[in-house]
Amino acid sequence: AGMWKRISAFLFDAILLGILAVLFAFLLSSVLGYDRYVDTLNRCYEAYGEQYGVDFQTSLSQYDSMTEEEKQQLEEAYRAVGQDEEAAYAYQMTIRLTILMVSLGILLACLIWEVLIPALLKDGQTLGKKIFSLGLMRADGVRVSATALFIRTFLGKYAIGTMVPVFILLMLYFGSIGLAGTIVLLGLAVLQLTLLLATYYHTPVHDLLAGTVEIDLPSQMIFESREALIAY
Repeated sequence: AGMWKRISAFLFDAILLGILAVLFAFLLSSVLGYDRYVDTLNRCYEAYGEQYGVDFQTSLSQYDSMTEEEKQQLEEAYRAVGQDEEAAYAYQMTIRLTILMVSLGILLACLIWEVLIPALLKDGQTLGKKIFSLGLMRADGVRVSATALFIRTFLGKYAIGTMVPVFILLMLYFGSIGLAGTIVLLGLAVLQLTLLLATYYHTPVHDLLAGTVEIDLPSQMIFESREALIAY
């Protein structure tokens, strides 16, 4: 299939899949009591902020302009928060639940959008592919199986294509990883770009793993089996 049609279908699917993932994450946050831990953490920050006369929302530029005494006071406030068992527990739970909600929300959205819907619409079609008359088949011209769809979605799109970058971004946000995470993130981006440009069918990682290729349905015949292809 042509690159522009593929990009258009991808963007359409990505927007709707993202909305679905956010809805699942919102439902999970209600079930897991995420807001309770966030409220506890904010309450602790507010209390220690008043006690030490500091603002925990200080930006890096504001921190650089502070006096040594103000910096020391802010560091003492952070140490006090870290030694508070309630605040430390709320912080740990906030990180754990954030990772859990993001990973499960995206997983459920991917399974529905990339496995269930294509199984119902046939020919590996998502709604985006349906609109732009695209489909999926095995690289040998045979109809894609449910197993290949699952491998393509779970290992390719979810694990490598989505969750590895998401986990790195989360760790960067929480300050758990530095330059190494950025290098891995850039490496993944370069790998995807190289595969799209260098392979014959412009094959991304998820299609490479599943042995599938994205096709223009009006101009492509898909066979039910290898034997049917040979007979034809």
